[in-house]
Amino acid sequence: MTTDSSVDAVVAKVKAVYGRWRRDTPVTQMRADWDTLFSATGDAAFEPVTAGGVPCAWVTAPGARTDRVIVYFHGGGFQVGSLASHRELMSRLSADAGVRVLGVDYRLAPEHRHPAPLQDALAVLAWLRAEGYAAPHTALAGDSAGGGLALAALLALQGDDATPAAAFVMSAWTDLAATGESYETRAASDPIHQRPMIQAMARNYLGKEGDPRDPLASPLYASDEQLAHLPPLLLQVGDDETVLSDSEAFAARVNAAGGQAECQAWPGMVHVFQQFPNELPQARDALRQGARFLAAHLGLVPNGDLTA
Repeated sequence: MTTDSSVDAVVAKVKAVYGRWRRDTPVTQMRADWDTLFSATGDAAFEPVTAGGVPCAWVTAPGARTDRVIVYFHGGGFQVGSLASHRELMSRLSADAGVRVLGVDYRLAPEHRHPAPLQDALAVLAWLRAEGYAAPHTALAGDSAGGGLALAALLALQGDDATPAAAFVMSAWTDLAATGESYETRAASDPIHQRPMIQAMARNYLGKEGDPRDPLASPLYASDEQLAHLPPLLLQVGDDETVLSDSEAFAARVNAAGGQAECQAWPGMVHVFQQFPNELPQARDALRQGARFLAAHLGLVPNGDLTA
């Protein structure tokens, strides 16, 4: 367990929410609790919009360009999380990249199981194409389940001439079968996300007949050919979290197949530590690095000026 007092304070906040939940806690209450935990809004303008029939929001930091877009998929195990819970993270990403962000309020389980979130993601991306955003001017980002969804969308778009330019994902959930060795090696250091919990969330998302090794649910199981054709990827993950292997193994498979993926394991950090930028300097640094990565692949330099 980490001895960093700032990280310990973050963990305590998250555990206080999880600790109130029981088997009979309604999912609506869980979602409300999660949104309350991440209540900061950031400085960006927030404009609701319907994109391809999917509720979304434009999140635009002061001075951000509007001719480029980062499409953001929030985390929450496909059961909680929203545009409200991730508003500050999207705001900071927009400011750091100098680009507007389109947050996607995709459908959640148990009301809507796989592949509903993926269908929503693809509908939003098709809407962006119709709105005139070319592939080189579009990038994807997401955390946890949303990170896995971003990667699944890239896999589903293969063969399409509008595959986004790059993706930046944080603590991405790439293996719903939960086979990674980090479930053993990081079990003592991760205060919340243990294998039984992850497997229960996967069952709730996939349903009784769902396959946890379907590449469009678990991108880790994509073929080498599929992985080789992904755009450049940056994966960030906390070194203390049990889903560490989800990022490390996925990046390793992409690179072995001939693709381009960088995996950064941040020492002492927990699951989606980037969602606590006010508490953790590492979160602010990580977001800046991710934003610069996306800006570069969107044809921008760090200060937002066009280079291509």
